[in-house]
Amino acid sequence: MANLCIIPARGGSKRIVRKNIKSFLGKPIIAYSIEAAINSGLFDEVMVSTDDAEIAEIAISYGAKVPFLRSDETANDFATTFDVVQEVLLEYKLLNRNFEYTCCFYSCAPFVTDIKLICGLELLQKNNFDSVFPVMAFGFPIQRALKMGENNKIDPFYPEYSLTRSQDLELTYHDAGQFYWMNTERCLSQKKIVTDNTGALVISEIEGQDIDNEIDWKLAELKYKLTQG
Repeated sequence: MANLCIIPARGGSKRIVRKNIKSFLGKPIIAYSIEAAINSGLFDEVMVSTDDAEIAEIAISYGAKVPFLRSDETANDFATTFDVVQEVLLEYKLLNRNFEYTCCFYSCAPFVTDIKLICGLELLQKNNFDSVFPVMAFGFPIQRALKMGENNKIDPFYPEYSLTRSQDLELTYHDAGQFYWMNTERCLSQKKIVTDNTGALVISEIEGQDIDNEIDWKLAELKYKLTQG
């Protein structure tokens, strides 16, 4: 069984400039992903998919491989995660290297530990899923979501739940944006990562943070410090 870790890290991040190598509590944020992947002992190869020479240099300094650079087609604002994964796997196939399981591990996911990666793979194999990824529960019931109309008039998306007690509403979850374990052959054949046979690893609110702006970045650093305490 051969496993591949793909860490996507393009150079053209817009919302936070040079996000993938920005210092996070003293070292480039991508270093946390690389180190967690290596420390897990799960992978035959930990590679970074990038179009950027500086990112490649930093990735290699922390122990990752950069056997080829990402194409212009998968380095633009419209390429999907699957596009990146597919390109990498096809490039490896040209090198006569195939992998039974692939983990696409985002570069800005400092909360992921080697243990979480191990748990994700175990869940994938135990339940024969096509893919597995971490999820977090929404902090407020989405059944109580509101929409804004003209003149700040609000209406409920789901009026039938307006009087239902919060504790009686079903828990709902969202993608934590950390990693995706995949059965390589199945996801390639279906041309997608999340299929109708995908499982989830539930994590707590303190174990993840979406990082889209500078406030998110500071919150992530605070959360990380708390998890290390």
